[in-house]
Amino acid sequence: MRLPQSKLYLKILSILYIKEGTNMPINSEVMEIVIKSMHIFNNVNIAFKSHIVKIFPKSNIAIV
Repeated sequence: MRLPQSKLYLKILSILYIKEGTNMPINSEVMEIVIKSMHIFNNVNIAFKSHIVKIFPKSNIAIV
C-alpha cells in the first residue's frame, strides 16, 4: 500500500535580502529554519534548498 503524496510549490515574496542588523544576505539555511518554525509546515519535508533572488540589483527585497 502506498501513501498519497502531495508536491507543493511555495513562493515567498518581498522579504529583506540583507539580514536585519548585519550586512550578510539571507541564505537557504536561514529560510529553512524559518519555514520549519512555522506551525503550518509541520510534517512537511523540504525537497530542495530554497533559491533566493533579488528583485532588482540595487534593492534590498528578495523572492524565495
